[in-house]
Amino acid sequence: MKYSTTKTYTLKRSVIEFGKRIFKGLTRPDQKFGADMTYGMLAAKSCLLTSIVDQLHERTKKVNAVERLGRHLCKGIAEEAKNAYHEFIREWVPKNPTILIDDSDVVKPEGYKFESLGIVRDGSKSTEKKSVYEKGYHVTEAVVITRSKQPVSVFSRIHSSREKGYVSANAVTFEAIDQCASLFKKAIYVMDRGYDDNKVFLKLDEMKQDYVIRLTSKRKVLYHNKWTPVTELRDRRKGKIKMKLRYHDTEHEAYLSHVKVMITASRKPIWLVLVYGITEHPMMLATNIPIRSKDDVIRVAKLYFSRWRIEEYFRCKKTVFEFENFRVRSLKAINALNFYMTLCMAYLTFLSLKPQSSQIRCNVIEAADPIKEHVFFLGYRLAAGIARILYLLIYECEGVFPETIGGSSELPADALRDTGGQHIRSPFIYGAHYVLIILQTYIIHGVRLFLFEISAQGL
Repeated sequence: MKYSTTKTYTLKRSVIEFGKRIFKGLTRPDQKFGADMTYGMLAAKSCLLTSIVDQLHERTKKVNAVERLGRHLCKGIAEEAKNAYHEFIREWVPKNPTILIDDSDVVKPEGYKFESLGIVRDGSKSTEKKSVYEKGYHVTEAVVITRSKQPVSVFSRIHSSREKGYVSANAVTFEAIDQCASLFKKAIYVMDRGYDDNKVFLKLDEMKQDYVIRLTSKRKVLYHNKWTPVTELRDRRKGKIKMKLRYHDTEHEAYLSHVKVMITASRKPIWLVLVYGITEHPMMLATNIPIRSKDDVIRVAKLYFSRWRIEEYFRCKKTVFEFENFRVRSLKAINALNFYMTLCMAYLTFLSLKPQSSQIRCNVIEAADPIKEHVFFLGYRLAAGIARILYLLIYECEGVFPETIGGSSELPADALRDTGGQHIRSPFIYGAHYVLIILQTYIIHGVRLFLFEISAQGL
């Protein structure tokens, strides 16, 4: 017997144990629901409830199973599960971590029945010269960089300006900052140009947090007791500190410069770090991190360019789990579904924290069959490997053997073992299924030959 059963069982057990750390304070039905959602999403690589149900192999009717999941989602996110999740991920994070905050969008251009559906800028279609607006929701996300250099979400909220009691996008951002500050006393907050706002600077200064924020061309700073546009300071200088940076999957030679200024909001001294040679116009970064040497300047630039990890996080969430393809309609259920997608993304980070020699990590990456040996973001290959190991079962049940989808001759494993004592499908059921498929194939083939001979004799 080949060891594919052991690999699949080990992976399933790992997913279940991961869920137990988060759902341990809930009732048994809620624990089962959480385990079903986490396992189903990882196996199906989709947030569609019908796809998730297909992976659960339940004896109940599919429509009833979908209704059960939808009913649980409408209850929202259990505070016990959210708190347990935050306590769990704190173990993965180094001291004084880097926190990346950014906004994204979920576009539903053909949606009519979704609650409080607003108008958002479609980031996938918009350019610097032209903005495209569609129906959809705003997404505010805060991720922290773990010891494995992979992002894991600390705060994720889907919101709309049309929902009842909505205050502003800044209010959601401040809620994200407060959430991060409650988990990590001291951190470095990295943000893009959309957060070049006096209120954001004042909030971070009030909380005594470090930050690196990219400035817009409209920003003015106090330089030599005179309010000066940052673009003027940018054009006066040339970078003297040379370094190599990776930006948009391309290696660049960047040249850095820095100058001490004061920001409009707090009138406190900060550093303006200028980055030349990456984009058409040099980047302007504001930071309150003390700069005493050129190594400190390089560190600030690297901190900002680590921001691509949250962009990859968004892209992975949308492509791997079909984030924009959800069908639940209430905003409460949508945010609950987003929470379980966040748990699936966290499980990918959890695997990345394991040593490279770890058997389960090796099995998953081997199943993914990646083209590149080394990548900076592991989410895609880990998700592909998990789905391949768990999803092979569906192909086998349909009579398609593994050789046709992955080049592997290993047999599929047993089906999902439910922690709630539910029915466990036996591998012998699938053995009998294979025999029936083979018999059916031979019968159809024999009938076709018989009809062909009759038609030939008739001619």
